[in-house]
Amino acid sequence: MSDANATTPRVYIARHGETEWTINGRCTGKTELELTQNGTKQVRGTGEMLVGPGKLVDPSKIAHIFCSPRQRAVVTMDLLLGAEQKAALEKAGSITVTEDIAEWDYGDYEGIKPHEIAELRKQQGLESWNIWVDGCPNGESAKQVEERLDRLIHKIYEVQEPLIHGGAKGDVLVVAHGHILRAFTKRWLRYPMDFSFTMMMEPGAIGIMSYAHHSIKEPAILIGMGFPQTA
Repeated sequence: MSDANATTPRVYIARHGETEWTINGRCTGKTELELTQNGTKQVRGTGEMLVGPGKLVDPSKIAHIFCSPRQRAVVTMDLLLGAEQKAALEKAGSITVTEDIAEWDYGDYEGIKPHEIAELRKQQGLESWNIWVDGCPNGESAKQVEERLDRLIHKIYEVQEPLIHGGAKGDVLVVAHGHILRAFTKRWLRYPMDFSFTMMMEPGAIGIMSYAHHSIKEPAILIGMGFPQTA
């Protein structure tokens, strides 16, 4: 990557590893589920490749971590960082577990699959479900999710604005869930929640956000980056 981009703070977004409901496609909001054995392997593999001293996500360069309170996210954070790095960040007061980045509250749709939701809405005389517009009955509306994500993004700005032109510790790590991280991406780019923007994020994956032109007013997705030759 260019020297200019290399000194701009980054926001890494990490999705938790696979759960049983990830496999069968059930909406998983507040329900507490453990990672599957494969989910643990996914996160460990990501951590081995991308997290550590001199790697993409270098804990020594992290200013703050924001993590969902759901155990599948907390365990993912633990696996990515390792005990020693997590302890150092906790000692520095650099880890916040917050409902602001918890998964969307699916309300009546918790624990059921998209085709079951479609059938239920048909029986109720409702149109096909678009979570970005309809939200979730007895759960969260898109507006409610937007408000808490904007609150979190403002906190990230507060952390990173003093370091927008570079600094030893300016990066942020956000550990959460598939739907809320896609919503986070929309709000990071300042798109409305109903903006049509198709995204994919695998369990255990890491994405990268940053800023264009060293400007806190120009949040961006880092869609590709180069790595220096090591030998």
